[in-house]
Amino acid sequence: MRVKYVLSEVLVGLWRNVTMTIAMIITMAVSLTMLGVSGLVYNKVADMKNLYFENVEVSIFLEPEVAEEQRTALDGQLRSDPLIREVIYVDKTEAYERFKDMYQDAPDLVSAVKPEQLPESFRLRLVDPEQYRQINEQYQSVEGVDQIVDQSRVLDKIFNLFTAGQNVALVAAIAMAIAALLLVANTIQVAAYSKRREVAVMKLVGASNWFIQAPFVLEAVVAGLVGSILGLGALVGLKVFLFDGALSTLQGLFSPVSWGEIFLTFPIMAGVGALVSAVTAWVTLRFYLRV
Repeated sequence: MRVKYVLSEVLVGLWRNVTMTIAMIITMAVSLTMLGVSGLVYNKVADMKNLYFENVEVSIFLEPEVAEEQRTALDGQLRSDPLIREVIYVDKTEAYERFKDMYQDAPDLVSAVKPEQLPESFRLRLVDPEQYRQINEQYQSVEGVDQIVDQSRVLDKIFNLFTAGQNVALVAAIAMAIAALLLVANTIQVAAYSKRREVAVMKLVGASNWFIQAPFVLEAVVAGLVGSILGLGALVGLKVFLFDGALSTLQGLFSPVSWGEIFLTFPIMAGVGALVSAVTAWVTLRFYLRV
């Protein structure tokens, strides 16, 4: 009987303040969508870092007139370095073949360059690609070395942009979460005030605080769950129309978002939405019932 009463009061409460309920659901949906997006962005950037760093190379270009002794000594030093996982020597002929593959769409440029004009180099794969600075400091002054080029320097700039996107999404999610909290608290206050006489009578007849608070808390929980469902719909729309649509041509550059990741995000969104709504409603009512 008590459960039936509580559920009926939840439905009545949601319908009584339908406009505020809709506003609360929409705000919760937007904040949870931003939370889901920020979580996906964090995961994708982490995946992309691992993917790119696994293929990062440090290239040590040799001087045009490097001596055979200098090349041999550097080769031995590189192969014995514990920071380096793999060493590949690229002579002038192989460097020219790579140059032709890289600029195959510019035949005039390829024809203007001769194999002897390209430098020899060592291509390095590091045990930890983020230690490229140590490689640069250690080998920059070695005899026969002309310059050291590291792909991680370029990747650092790219990942700085991604990190900025992560932070923007997270800040937006926090801002919307605060707005949702305030709206939930305001909605619960209005609902409790509209039923202040019923609450007073229930307290006089000995009803427990839990029994009085339950309908209001469940109203907030229902709003949070509905908001999470709408947030899931928004994430599905983003995947279909953005990730698999407008950004589909960039799939080689960006780690794709799978359906599994989308649907695994939903329990987190639902849990956060329900928990935050319930706690906010309970705290609000604790202050109200003390009046």
